[in-house]
Amino acid sequence: MLKFLWPMLLSGLSFSAAAQTKGSDDDSPGGPPRGWQLGVAAVLSDSPYAGEGTRVIPIPLVTYQGERLYFRGITAGWSILRLEGFELAAIAKLRLNGFEIDDLGRAELARNGLDYRLLEDRDNGLDGGLGMKWSGPAGELEVELLADVTDTSGGHELSIQYGYPFQLGRASMTPHVGVTWMSQDMASYYYGTLEEEVARGVVDYKLDALAIPHIGVSFFRPLGEKWSVIGSARYSGLPDEIEKSPFIEPDSSGTASLFVGLSRRF
Repeated sequence: MLKFLWPMLLSGLSFSAAAQTKGSDDDSPGGPPRGWQLGVAAVLSDSPYAGEGTRVIPIPLVTYQGERLYFRGITAGWSILRLEGFELAAIAKLRLNGFEIDDLGRAELARNGLDYRLLEDRDNGLDGGLGMKWSGPAGELEVELLADVTDTSGGHELSIQYGYPFQLGRASMTPHVGVTWMSQDMASYYYGTLEEEVARGVVDYKLDALAIPHIGVSFFRPLGEKWSVIGSARYSGLPDEIEKSPFIEPDSSGTASLFVGLSRRF
């Protein structure tokens, strides 16, 4: 079931940005409000994996912001350095790209030349690294440099995202654009075939390092003093190497996800 939470990873930066709201007098200027925020959300996702289709997944929202420690969805961080308009943090982030073979379509896999009985599940993992954010009149730039600390794939990833927030009455909206660079080991683990699968007769499909571009928008609107509505939409283009993977539906040139949630501050 965790496999179907991967759109939450795609929405992670947008949810983090949506939390940049004015708080109480104890909050740091320009930063997220201190304390806990709890709520519920739903993710509508269009999966590129063979036979999976569209899923609607309810998920809990749990956010904590302390003086240095924070927890936002699937990301935990410790602020190392804060300057005006800049923050550097050490972060840990769940990677939910894993999937179970039984959740994919057997007929669809067969049409792609894969026998499901010869395949292995792909595990979720935990990444660690650095997160940086610059904010100013020209917008917001976020950078994350992550490495797989559980040796699930043994790979690493670099993501860059630029957004420009603006106000619509009490609501704020942030269109954003970005790219995620994925190392060869990570791309091959989640989109290629494993050595043990190849030894059983499965086609040998490995990927090089690749870049996945995306565009999207995040939304935030307070409802009174404690409640707020948050959301994001995102579309990611699939590079040719992923499109040609035997795990992917033919003619899948991209994936889309929609995230909507209701949160209360405590």
